[in-house]
Amino acid sequence: MRRIRGLRDLVFDGIEAVTDLVQHTHTEVAERWTKRAGMLESAKPLADSVHDVHMAGAALNYASIRTVSRGVGAVLRVATDPFLHGDHQLATPLRRDALGTLPWWLDHLEGTLNGFVGDHLARRGNGLDLGMTLRHEGRSFAPDEVAQILPDATPKICVFVHGLSATEWSWVLYADRVWGDPASCYASKLREDLGYTPLFVRYNSGRHVSHNGRALAELLDEVSAHYPVPIEEIALVGHSMGGLVTRSAVHHGSQAKSSWLLPLSQVFCIGAPHLGAPLEKGAHILAALLRRIPAAGATVPAAVINGRSDGIKDLRHGYTTEEEWRGEDPDALLHDNRHEIPLVDGVTYSAIAATITRDPESPAGKLLGDLLVRKPSAAGQSPDPDRRVRFHSRQVFPQMNHLQLANHPAVYELLRNALA
Repeated sequence: MRRIRGLRDLVFDGIEAVTDLVQHTHTEVAERWTKRAGMLESAKPLADSVHDVHMAGAALNYASIRTVSRGVGAVLRVATDPFLHGDHQLATPLRRDALGTLPWWLDHLEGTLNGFVGDHLARRGNGLDLGMTLRHEGRSFAPDEVAQILPDATPKICVFVHGLSATEWSWVLYADRVWGDPASCYASKLREDLGYTPLFVRYNSGRHVSHNGRALAELLDEVSAHYPVPIEEIALVGHSMGGLVTRSAVHHGSQAKSSWLLPLSQVFCIGAPHLGAPLEKGAHILAALLRRIPAAGATVPAAVINGRSDGIKDLRHGYTTEEEWRGEDPDALLHDNRHEIPLVDGVTYSAIAATITRDPESPAGKLLGDLLVRKPSAAGQSPDPDRRVRFHSRQVFPQMNHLQLANHPAVYELLRNALA
């Protein structure tokens, strides 16, 4: 029901966004033709008059479209809200062989949508906004339910934070192939081998990384307050964007002097773009170039590309705090305002990277990385010493892609040895 309400509202938001884009394009084209017609001094008064009449009529038409859309949307909400109350979670255990089921498809599509327009969903209060929740066996639960949901909780906790446009399902990819067991992942293995209680986090990856970092810090505050046994150790494991979110959470927790930082021992950033992601940088440059082309055929795709979420734009340089983006133009060409975030004393930070090549130092390995994040970015190794992320340990795995990093025996061995 929550998803149906959210999708209904998003359709009407989309109609309005398309109307705005068409009107903006229409206005630009009309102004260009008016300038051309007005190049002759004798024709300028007539061109300006025709332009004003034309734009007044166009504005009335676009306003009518918005009015009708909003009216239909309001009527539809009144008519359907009484039938869309309540919510039922389609719970499915976290297993590789559950991929392709209805719950997985719904989760996958919702996670993808949050990645691309999650900031809009959050601003509009749309029901599709994932927010940030704890997950267990395919269901979300509140921190004050942790004792009920996890009756066998141990004093050691490992928190898993997924990446962009993903959900906790990303941790069981390739499980049957690499482990011979569709339910095996870092969480289940650490529970069996070292007695860690796993906590999966699902969040709206389209929001700013700093917003999600603060939300994670606050969530861990609540977990710490309601956990059924005294917490002796906490480890954070973040994949891709999740690595940035974990670093941001520790930073926010340190500023707030959160109690959960006392047992925090390890932070693992797996394939995280600490210095930025090449795909986001490419999208940024492409949009900037298109904006400079004086043609509607260029400005429209530029506007569409620039409509990507705040979370995606944070990946351009690896932003983790509000100070890095607040008051800045997110579309300013090649503007990098990333700050060095101090690491918290007493916590071991580990960077885990991969290359698809056998030799990580080969030209292809350096250029392609794991296909989504290049090795220097995942390792936090900037050519500028003042801009490096000073991880305590770094490990690069050859012949591995970005998604494989989320569930691979070699990576697990590193996690297990560090936590043991």
